Amino acid sequence: MPVRSQAMLQELPQVGGSLRLRWHQFRNKLIANPRFQRWAARNPITQGIANRRATQLHHITAGFVYSQTLMAFLDLELPQILAEGPIHTDNLVALTGVPEPGLATLLKAARALGLLEHYPDQFWGLGELGAALLANPGIGAMVKHHRHLYSDLADPSAILADRKEAALARYWAYDEVITRTTNPDTYSDLMATSQGMIADYVLDAVDLRAHEQLLDIAGGTGAFARMALARFPHLSARVLDLPAVAERAERENTEPSDALCFLGGDMFADPLPRSADVISLVRVLHDHDDGPVQSLLLKAYEALNSGGQLVVAEPMAETPGSAAIGHSYFGMYLWAMGSGRPRTAAELGEMMSKAGFTNIRERKSPMPVLVRVLTGNKTNA
Repeated sequence: MPVRSQAMLQELPQVGGSLRLRWHQFRNKLIANPRFQRWAARNPITQGIANRRATQLHHITAGFVYSQTLMAFLDLELPQILAEGPIHTDNLVALTGVPEPGLATLLKAARALGLLEHYPDQFWGLGELGAALLANPGIGAMVKHHRHLYSDLADPSAILADRKEAALARYWAYDEVITRTTNPDTYSDLMATSQGMIADYVLDAVDLRAHEQLLDIAGGTGAFARMALARFPHLSARVLDLPAVAERAERENTEPSDALCFLGGDMFADPLPRSADVISLVRVLHDHDDGPVQSLLLKAYEALNSGGQLVVAEPMAETPGSAAIGHSYFGMYLWAMGSGRPRTAAELGEMMSKAGFTNIRERKSPMPVLVRVLTGNKTNA
């Protein structure tokens, strides 16, 4: 992109001169001065701060390489190979088919990221993060489908200006699934795996003992509904998703029962099934733009029994301790996907309130970095 001329920049409107703004302008000019940078790196008082900031910037710069290290770690199935214990480098060469110099580069990189541990005599075993991947297969599935996102972000400024040809949008081809011009299996499998990864955390946050009929909207092949039924056996559940997805779920339902059924329909275009006293939207709203989301919340309110409850569960923007995941990761991801945006809990609560829900509360999630949970009630008849 061309560098803007000083004349153009000077013609831009200026922001008000608050104390915070004046401090930030002074701070930024100071930090942008190379002489100050050299002084700060050598001064015992500022050296620690300067080093931390340099490290943070380097981690941002190196982030893609870290992600590709994880991709190679999973592609070579190292978590599964090392699941039973450490293995010698020579054996890893034979098992992965990667020559020793290249594999050694990956092993050292993975160790630096906490994925591996190194032991005497050239043995390698799983580190804490590597072992965690075995317990959460959804992470591996998400990482592998990131190939589409990475191809879109090869030229990030171009995709921000025009996302019509984004590979990720073709992967999540909702319109083509509606018209049955594409097979939904690939993304249905990913949805099932990723929903299963967070369902327990959602159910830890909400108590469904007082409810009888669950409607899980856009619930795919039923991962969340099955876990809800296992946790609360008195429930019955209906899962609504696009007809092609619901038909596949019904075919593959190896344990048919009256407690669980699958319904085909478009949650935006079709009426929602009625008579549920609890409706769940698990990792649904952030995939869609504000207009459709507000419309869906209103439809959920109308479909819900009087006195019923809405459960909204998804990663949310500005989560304390993991703020970058919201606007940075999900913001760029959803932009490339073609719809949706990360929302704060306050924004979602306001949209729920606008739809008619009352007593809107955030429930304590055991893993807020992955999912936060809001509930609201339909208190009017």
